[in-house]
Amino acid sequence: MAAGPWQPAGLISVRGGHMQRLAQFDVSKQFITRPGQVAAQLVFGVVCAAAMIGIRAGFDLWAPISGPFALIYPTILLATLYGHWRAGVVAFSLTFAWAWYFVLPTPQSFTFADPTDPARVVINAVSALIVLIFAEAFRRAAHSTMEEIRLSADRRLTQLAELEHRTKNNFALVASLLEIQKRRVSDTSLHPMLDDAAGRVRTFADAYSSLAIDQSDGVNVDMKPYLNQLLDRIERAAVPDFVTLYREIDPVEMPRESAVAIGLYVNEAISNCLKYAFPDERTGKIGVFFQSRQEGWRLTIDDDGVGIDGGPSQGGGLGSNLLTAFASQAGARHSAGPTLGGFRTEMNALAEAVA
Repeated sequence: MAAGPWQPAGLISVRGGHMQRLAQFDVSKQFITRPGQVAAQLVFGVVCAAAMIGIRAGFDLWAPISGPFALIYPTILLATLYGHWRAGVVAFSLTFAWAWYFVLPTPQSFTFADPTDPARVVINAVSALIVLIFAEAFRRAAHSTMEEIRLSADRRLTQLAELEHRTKNNFALVASLLEIQKRRVSDTSLHPMLDDAAGRVRTFADAYSSLAIDQSDGVNVDMKPYLNQLLDRIERAAVPDFVTLYREIDPVEMPRESAVAIGLYVNEAISNCLKYAFPDERTGKIGVFFQSRQEGWRLTIDDDGVGIDGGPSQGGGLGSNLLTAFASQAGARHSAGPTLGGFRTEMNALAEAVA
């Protein structure tokens, strides 16, 4: 089943991560030198053969001489897939000789008790070698494909990092131009509006800079570290000592475009809280809650400030319009209003909210 854009990160990554590590496992990768790699492959073949012999010995306690070559095939397959063809050859040689000598009638002898046994041995030997050859071909094809995918992902992440770097530089340039314009404008009544515009541009830059390239595959973003990093930036730069900022964020992966919109929404909502909820250095708290559910997600920013009397209206102000636009970009619905203990701003993408 394909993972949705708000499926918990653990459900997305754990299963895929284990399978990817299993597909890429190679016993010789830990060794740099060629002799070390070859030795590791040979030892792995011996270990696989020893494991098969031990399992076979256990079977012989209740079903002696039955299927003497049955366990050779999975052993060769395992040894070849994770230890290259050398491990497969070693596993084949040891397990086949052991099964012939100890299991095939007559036990502890290479002689044949039945006239059909020679053909039986030859057929099983040829079949085992065919398994080895196909396993090695599959291993090479799989590793080649994984390497191509890795290189493609690296190129994509490099391009994405460059694009985001340019985007942040462009935001910084716009903010600088607004500062220059502020110094040129003689009407001081326009300065607060220019400051506000420059602050919002820096907010956009912060939202992009908080996207850690190495935390995701370049398409989806793990929201927990992303929002934590963004909130840490806001707390250091803008939250005064008399206001406490706390958060509860569920781990969930989302598309990068939605993540940026959510980051901008969080920044704008907290800016409104700091601007309106705590006048005259009133102490208070701001809580950021990001909840993930099977049917969607919800982002809530609560404060225990002065409420609607000091807060912005829900009319057509710039802040409210921005919040609505950010929510729409993330595929959610924006709402804001007073609560019993303060004010709440919410972006809701649960199924019943966006239906």
